[in-house]
Amino acid sequence: MSRGGLSKAFEIEHKTHNITSVSDYDIFPDKKLLDNLRTKIVENLIDKEMPQDKLLNEWINDEIDATIEGYDLTNLERSHLFNLIDNEINGYGPISELLEDKNVTEIMVNSPKEVYIEIDGQIIKDDSISFINDEHIIRTVQRMIQPMGRTIDASNPMVDSRLENGSRINAVIPPLSTKGPVVTIRKFKESMADIDEFIRIGSMTPYMARFLKAAVEAKLNILVCGGTGSGKTTLLNVLSSFINHDERIITIEDAAELKLNQGHVISLETRMMNYESEGEVTIRDLVINSLRMRPDRIIVGEVRGKEAFDMLQAMNTGHDGSLTTLHANGPEDALHRLETMVLMSGIDIPIKAVREYIFNALDIVVNIDRMSDGKRKVTSICELTRIKEDYNIELKEIFAFKQKGLTENGEVDGEYILYDYVPKVYKKIVSKGITDVDDIFQK
Repeated sequence: MSRGGLSKAFEIEHKTHNITSVSDYDIFPDKKLLDNLRTKIVENLIDKEMPQDKLLNEWINDEIDATIEGYDLTNLERSHLFNLIDNEINGYGPISELLEDKNVTEIMVNSPKEVYIEIDGQIIKDDSISFINDEHIIRTVQRMIQPMGRTIDASNPMVDSRLENGSRINAVIPPLSTKGPVVTIRKFKESMADIDEFIRIGSMTPYMARFLKAAVEAKLNILVCGGTGSGKTTLLNVLSSFINHDERIITIEDAAELKLNQGHVISLETRMMNYESEGEVTIRDLVINSLRMRPDRIIVGEVRGKEAFDMLQAMNTGHDGSLTTLHANGPEDALHRLETMVLMSGIDIPIKAVREYIFNALDIVVNIDRMSDGKRKVTSICELTRIKEDYNIELKEIFAFKQKGLTENGEVDGEYILYDYVPKVYKKIVSKGITDVDDIFQK
């Protein structure tokens, strides 16, 4: 249903009564009244067909009039009701304005009256947002994922998808969730689309940024690791922006989140199995298929299973400059997890051979952390130097962030370190004719 039917008067009124910063119950002191009106209007109105001879705002007003007959509402209360219904029809219900708010980076719905948001790395409970009931949450999720060809119901109680605006949504409903529907939506700040923003907010130093840019341009194979919500995908997107525009790039993700500006980009997305338990397409299937598509670069949003072996195989067979992320607590943990994933692939090879495979495939491991104050920092950039006598891979840090403690305001206090060490990958960078980091390592 198009928003075009709204009158100019309503557009002005809607902007005047912006209520995103206050609670529903600040406008409606009578909580029971608001709940009753929302239940009547939202559950009944959105399932009806609008008469052809009416504009959308006229139709909504008529339904509101019929519902609130006998109640004495102020203009602000009525405007708020109108806004709620418009969001149900043209947006995504109670969280419509949160999705448009550029300051909100994550939305977490734990129950109809329990909604949390993340702003500047801090998670807070937003009492201004609420759903009517569990069914209201599920219906909202269904509307969000339907354009992407996804569904959620008792037969498919879990979904991981992207939204039309590029955000990523994960939803789990009963019987998998015992609490009721749980929804997590991760958004990406547009301002985080370039390396300068990372420098500006203190997530890395200019030296680190120049080194990573040179590493991508020199086609080093890079693994980005970090914990949940640490910013791995955002950093991967920034690194991908350094790829030359004349290269053919293939991205592989569960839910397409990467936003590359190059002209020759092929985006592949996994597919869940259907009701007959058929038609599933996994990350591993897409990695294997991408090798037949003549890629210059392969970017895998996240490896977490058998596809790790195929990704390493691609890196070992001439597909230099590949990029991927992995959930881990640090570079060493990332390599151990890679070992486990390779062994999961069913290939019967000794652990020594697995480690040699990893060593020959990867050049750099970049770790990004979400610190205790909510800020993200690249805490380590290291290279794989050698396989030791005990067959473990040696990692050597090139750059690092070392935390000293906390300030009085609870902010992380620390410093970035450039080690007095010329990495061997520097030779690879120089061999490609890239001189942008000469002043860093020739001091």
